[in-house]
Amino acid sequence: MTGKIRIGVGGWTFEPWRDNFYPAGLRQADELAFAAKALTAIEVNGTYYGTQKPETFAKWARETPDSFVFALKAPRFATARRVLAEGGESITRFLASGLTELGPKLGPINWQLPPTKTFDPADMAAFLDLLPDRLGDHPLRHAIEARHDSFACDEFTTLLRDRGIAAIQAEDSDYPRIDAATASFAYLRIMGTREDELLGYSGGDLDHWAARLRDMARTREVFLFVISGYKAANPAAAQALIKRL
Repeated sequence: MTGKIRIGVGGWTFEPWRDNFYPAGLRQADELAFAAKALTAIEVNGTYYGTQKPETFAKWARETPDSFVFALKAPRFATARRVLAEGGESITRFLASGLTELGPKLGPINWQLPPTKTFDPADMAAFLDLLPDRLGDHPLRHAIEARHDSFACDEFTTLLRDRGIAAIQAEDSDYPRIDAATASFAYLRIMGTREDELLGYSGGDLDHWAARLRDMARTREVFLFVISGYKAANPAAAQALIKRL
C-alpha cells in the first residue's frame, strides 16, 4: 500500500458507548483520549452545528496521539443554502475559527449538502472555487458529500477532479453512491451497522471492506468513518476493520 488508511466514527460523545466502547467508570473528560487510542481518526460533528473556539481545537490536539487525525464537518450555514455560491462569508468564518490549532492532525473537511440540494453545475463550480487550497501554512483537503441522486453524474465528478476535491462515498445507505477517484485521498462513510451483529457488520462484510480499503490505498490515502446505522456498534465495527488491516 502507498496510502495510509484511517478509520473512525462520528464524534466521541454518545451515551450508549459508555460501559460498552468506553470502560466502566471512565470520566467523560477522558473519552476523546480513549477513543483516539482505539481508533485512528474521528469525524467531528460539532463543527457542523456551531462555531468552535481556537482553544477547543488546541485541546483536541493535545489529548490525541501524534498520528491521529480529525475530519471536520463544515458548518451547515455554508452548505444548507439555495445558492451555494453565496456561502463565502460562512466559509471564511469557519476557516478562521482556529482549525490550524490542530496542526498536522487537521484532516479532510466534509462539506455535507442537504438531501434536497440538487446539482446545479454553475453554482457548484462557483462554490468549489470558494474553497482554498491552504490556510496559512496548512494545506487543506476538501470533500463534498452530495446526497441527491442528481449528483451521480460525470459533470459533478469532473468539477471535483479538476480541483482535487474528493467525492464522499456514502455506502450502505439510501444516498447516491459516488465512487470516483477525484482527489489524492478517498473519504467513505459507511452506514450499515446492525443491532443483530456483535461487530455491527458480519465477518464477511468486514473482510469485504478491508479488501476494498487495501485496494484503494494502493493509490490514495483513505479515510473511512462508520456512521449512523446501529450507532452503538459503530466503534466495534471500526476497531474490527483496524484489526483486519
